[in-house]
Amino acid sequence: MKNLFNLGLILFIISSCDPTGRKAIDEEQFASRWYQGKAEINVFDLKQMRYGEERDGKAVMIFVTEDFSKRKQVKLDDPSRAGKDAMKVMKLNMTREFMTGVYPYNTMLSVFTPVYTDLNSPKITASVTEWCGQSFVQMNSRNSKYQVKLFSYFESEGDQELSISAMAEDEIFNLIRLNPDLVPTGHLKLIPSLIYNRFTHHPLGAESANIRKRKTGSNQAEMEVEYGEIGRKLLIRYMDAFPYEIISWQEVQTKEDGTVEITSAVRTNVEMIDYWKRNGLQDESIRKDLGL
Repeated sequence: MKNLFNLGLILFIISSCDPTGRKAIDEEQFASRWYQGKAEINVFDLKQMRYGEERDGKAVMIFVTEDFSKRKQVKLDDPSRAGKDAMKVMKLNMTREFMTGVYPYNTMLSVFTPVYTDLNSPKITASVTEWCGQSFVQMNSRNSKYQVKLFSYFESEGDQELSISAMAEDEIFNLIRLNPDLVPTGHLKLIPSLIYNRFTHHPLGAESANIRKRKTGSNQAEMEVEYGEIGRKLLIRYMDAFPYEIISWQEVQTKEDGTVEITSAVRTNVEMIDYWKRNGLQDESIRKDLGL
């Protein structure tokens, strides 16, 4: 009974603060899954193309809701004192781990997407680390544009500051989890994946893209993002009913010489867990249960 009361209180606060909300979200249904104090951990078997060869690895997608500062664009330490500066976001932390010969690659993407406000993700970051060095990108949405800071150990890239007016491809994962109907379809300008940008060193900017959605089974669907000029295609397969779980994704890259490289990830495990409380030595067995 207490849990039902708390859920009702949450829904009342949400509806009071965000009366216009995202129309495609069933608030009661959404809250029952995403406001229980746990994160959804998804583990994927990864086949990553790098340096012309396929590498075995693991990808992890962590979805969780957080209280976020509109002004500072960071997670709030004390949401109860933030007032109108607070907003609910769906956070995706996505990692990839794989080996290239003797040395490892580790990437991380973080995307913060408003749950109840119809705005682009206010903040997106990505990092790539390997034995040669590291690079980091941060995009902050301000005045309908992304203000971008890019740091790289490559001389030709160096440190850059950019301004880009477009939606980000990386946001699509979160929009699917909120409701796939929130993803725009047709031709539009899109900022390609930040991890793609770091791997290809293609200049970061808005590219022409086409987004299509289609049913692939009785309870599954596919989102396709295709770029006409840079030879990139992203396919995301997901369950076509709440909570719209992502079951696989694929990146297809057609290089200038016509060579086609395919990176793919297929989900093997999923679990709702308060992982931030499971940080003792005795909790390491959970990784085995997750297939890590």
